[in-house]
Amino acid sequence: MLLSVLQANAVVLDVEANLRTIDEAANRAAHAGAHLLLTPELFPVGYAPLRVRAELDPASLPGIRERLADIARRNRIALVYSLPAETAGGGGADPEPAQTPEWHISATLVDATGAELLRYAKVHLFGNEERKAFVAAAQPPAVVDFNGIRTCLLICYDIEFPEAARAAAGRGAELILVPTALSAGYEAVPQVLIRARALESQLNVAYANHCGAEDAYIFGGGSVVAGPDGGLLAQAGEMPALLFAEVGPDAVRAARDEVPYLRERRPQLYREWEAGLPRETGRPGDSTP
Repeated sequence: MLLSVLQANAVVLDVEANLRTIDEAANRAAHAGAHLLLTPELFPVGYAPLRVRAELDPASLPGIRERLADIARRNRIALVYSLPAETAGGGGADPEPAQTPEWHISATLVDATGAELLRYAKVHLFGNEERKAFVAAAQPPAVVDFNGIRTCLLICYDIEFPEAARAAAGRGAELILVPTALSAGYEAVPQVLIRARALESQLNVAYANHCGAEDAYIFGGGSVVAGPDGGLLAQAGEMPALLFAEVGPDAVRAARDEVPYLRERRPQLYREWEAGLPRETGRPGDSTP
């Protein structure tokens, strides 16, 4: 399967401009023969958690989703996009009607007809702004069969935790699609950590980042696609780019047959090890009581 990855600069809360960028990339990717376009975290609304939370009308979200589905339909290409999504529990136990509903950061995979195949909510929020604007989810990544490859979604910080990638691999994933919003200065994440996640769980990982400035954030780009041997199948620099990489199940199965990390894990032993750990009381320099 030919996969495409969009790296671009969004305009915060300019949905029209951001959807045009996605539409143009989808058109280019489809004409190049790609089956799927992966876009960065919160790209349709721009990455500025507090502004998005304060200024974006939640009533606009279904319409944005439909327009993204239409981009997939018109260009005949599957699409992964990331948007805020109201939590299933709304605003919590307080029944006051004025209470503002809580939001997750979500990612959605739609096929080339615009039909939704998969939706995932971010489990690991990064930084104070995300934690103020959104709530963390708890559901594990689900896996679907897409074009003959077992596919799942994680979002940004999630992939930096080996447990998240292992949970996906344990559910049969052969490809993890990761919309991200990684600030400049963290280049080791795509260059080292993404490759490590791909190698240790022996699957493909595609990682789509922003580039340029969005409000107070400066993004360094560096989007990558890593294969099940940890090698880079595609990588971007700091500027806007549209990456292409061929991914499939054969390399995944060959890697897992050669070195059977997943089969030879000892999860019961690891649980015993964790049960014996001292209770975490904080880290050096952590001022949180």
